[in-house]
Amino acid sequence: MGRVCLLACCTVWVLAAASSGLRADRAVAADQTPAAAPAPAPQATAATSQAPTSDQALVQKYCVTCHNARAKTAGLSLEGANPAEAASHAELWEKVAMKLRGGMMPPQGMPRPDAATLETFAASIEKTIDDRALRSPDPGHKPVHRLNRTEYGNAVRDLLDLDVDVTNLLPADDESHGFDNIAGVLRVSPLLLEQYLAAARSISSLAIGTDTDLVRSDYRVPPDDGQEDHVEGLPLGTRGGLLVKHNFPQDAEYEFSIKLLRNIVGYLTGLEFAHQIEISIDGERVFLEQVGGEEDNRASDLAMSATADKIDERLKKKVFVKAGPRMVGVTFIKRNHAESDEPLQQHERNHDLQDMNGLPLIDHVSVIGPYNAKGPGDTPSRRRVFTCQPASTASETTCARTILTSLAKRAYRRPVTSADMDPILERYAAGRGKGTFDNGIEQGLRLILANPKFIFRTETSPEVTSPNSRTRPTAPTDGPAIARVTEFELATRLSFFLWSSIPDDQLLDAATEGRLSRPAVLEQQIRRMLADPRSSALVDNFASQWLMLRNLKSHIPNPGDFPNFDNELRDGFRTETELFFQSVVREDRSVLDLLNADYTFVNERLARHYGIPNVYGSHFRRVRLQQEERRGLLGQGSVLTVTSYPNRTSPVLRGKWILENVLGTPPPAPPPNVPALSDNEAGQEAKSLRARLEEHRRTPACASCHRVMDPLGFALENFDGIGEWRVKEQGGNVDPEGQLADGTKVDGPIALRQALNKHPEMFVRTVTEKLMTYGLGRGLDHRDMPLVRQIARESAKNNYKWSSLVLGIARSAPFQMKKAAQVQAVSTN
Repeated sequence: MGRVCLLACCTVWVLAAASSGLRADRAVAADQTPAAAPAPAPQATAATSQAPTSDQALVQKYCVTCHNARAKTAGLSLEGANPAEAASHAELWEKVAMKLRGGMMPPQGMPRPDAATLETFAASIEKTIDDRALRSPDPGHKPVHRLNRTEYGNAVRDLLDLDVDVTNLLPADDESHGFDNIAGVLRVSPLLLEQYLAAARSISSLAIGTDTDLVRSDYRVPPDDGQEDHVEGLPLGTRGGLLVKHNFPQDAEYEFSIKLLRNIVGYLTGLEFAHQIEISIDGERVFLEQVGGEEDNRASDLAMSATADKIDERLKKKVFVKAGPRMVGVTFIKRNHAESDEPLQQHERNHDLQDMNGLPLIDHVSVIGPYNAKGPGDTPSRRRVFTCQPASTASETTCARTILTSLAKRAYRRPVTSADMDPILERYAAGRGKGTFDNGIEQGLRLILANPKFIFRTETSPEVTSPNSRTRPTAPTDGPAIARVTEFELATRLSFFLWSSIPDDQLLDAATEGRLSRPAVLEQQIRRMLADPRSSALVDNFASQWLMLRNLKSHIPNPGDFPNFDNELRDGFRTETELFFQSVVREDRSVLDLLNADYTFVNERLARHYGIPNVYGSHFRRVRLQQEERRGLLGQGSVLTVTSYPNRTSPVLRGKWILENVLGTPPPAPPPNVPALSDNEAGQEAKSLRARLEEHRRTPACASCHRVMDPLGFALENFDGIGEWRVKEQGGNVDPEGQLADGTKVDGPIALRQALNKHPEMFVRTVTEKLMTYGLGRGLDHRDMPLVRQIARESAKNNYKWSSLVLGIARSAPFQMKKAAQVQAVSTN
């Protein structure tokens, strides 16, 4: 019954939020800020037609041939348009400026002025727009912001000192504008609310330790993991396996069950020789068993399936474990060849399930329990929750109020009122009446975790009186009616921007004292937050989505084309880029180092792939790059792999990635019915990828975009589909030469990087735009571009340091202000 009531309360709250304007209406449900009615197409006035400006003459000479009222190439008509009036038609001229900056207008093969003239023209358009827009910046509209799955998990971690795998509790969130924290697409449904309620129940019982039901957790080794090398974190002298953090809810016995990988006919490989497999908890061995050897091998020859089943039974063990988070390791002892009967030339990798050779591999490990529970024990979450212990039954209510008030304040991200606490304490009393003090606290905590005040990031919509009243709006009178966010709203915006989680006590204290919005205090808090380990959220969430690192997990290169690729290399790619990005953030380096840094992070496996000598072991370390082509993101296997197809490179995908994520000039969507790229046919002379793409570009519908994208991608063609350097490809030698949209010639990754560095502000603006989208939780449009440019300009004074971009965003109107409801004030005359 309580579950139904909770769901009903959540549903009513969401509906109420929608009706009060806190939630997005249907027009902006997909995170499109409510735009003003489209401005009419600019018409030539008598003045402008009689005395055109030099910029207008340039438009007439070089642009109107394609962008006229009849042709409207790319949907743009500049016929009669006057750049001097760009501020009145900002949406149109922002598109023009973007194309000019990207060297895409005028297109190759058409008459075009010199580069300096184009640069001056683009800067003039931007200045005209900026001069007006920055006088009254628009904070934009953002609907109620539900915590996404990652934010919910991080909030639970910081509230309760409890790491939970939220992927087992909540579904993945939709993405928009490249990120999954965009408010407009974080929708709510009755089914999703049910899942949040179930998550609240599971998390609260785990945190308090009140649930003694048997639970089974399975941990699988990725199927393309060779398990031949040491896994970081496991004991030295071991190979393969896995290392996982598991939350044990009780001081109790737990059954560990190891299943080895069988091939397609149920055969366990590697039984010819003896192998020892161990289980460790927090580094201490609790189980050791032999598999394979003469007896197992002979039995398998007689009864293959039955022997495998018996080995599975041998690999089960019940162990008493103290409650709390523990590191569970399962791995093989690696014996050297001097003491082993194994052949010197081992059969490498047996991912093919029809294979009958190779080493035994772990398929998955199960943890089942608790059995014979002794109690909840002393866990980090209980220490965090139970800030007091009642000395007697009479003092329980006072202690419960202290505990739950503290939790509610952190969870709701503001001071709590009696209206907040009354239902929580009622829930505590109901739980205490049916059980123990701990049961009551668990029930109160469950209500906090299921409350819309925790699940949704809501902001008040203050009433800003009309300009006719004595109380003026906060914003200039010629701009939209806006108001400054409250101190607690600012604390919440900051914490979810930099930590993807709730504010800590320092932020809340500064907000309580009304100091957080002071410029000096705000900067001090931001620098503190960037130095905090929780800022790794910028790597895990922002960078992993911006740079498409999340796509690595589902990217499976064809084993026939890339036989050296496996899960260890995939993990290495991601770890390298994460450590690299983290170094730029933590060391407050220039954003340009993302393109130009002469260092990276590798372990032995990745160094071997890159051809970097003298690197040994599974741990990652910082190395200085001697190969200039490897510098920055464009030389890293993560980016090069996710921008390739499973069987080959893709100059198109790589060029598109650079346009979108480096230059900030994304290409238009491809036209319908575009023919696929032709493959080399058996029996015919193999053609290079360049030759096949050149044939593809002969299609008129394809040529315009490919002329821009392909040269960028071809410059990286010396890197194969998994980022390994090469000089030959199918059909001949690799040809990385090309000409960029602005006429610059490039012949490889070094020349490409040098060309990109000619206009560093373009990359800085792109990073600013991406980071601002992520930080605001909404997509940007033409109204935000003046602020993006302003932040980039200001950061140039500090060598484009990472902190200067973050500070610029946090100080901006969209971050510090919100749109307010416009009401008519009652006259006081």
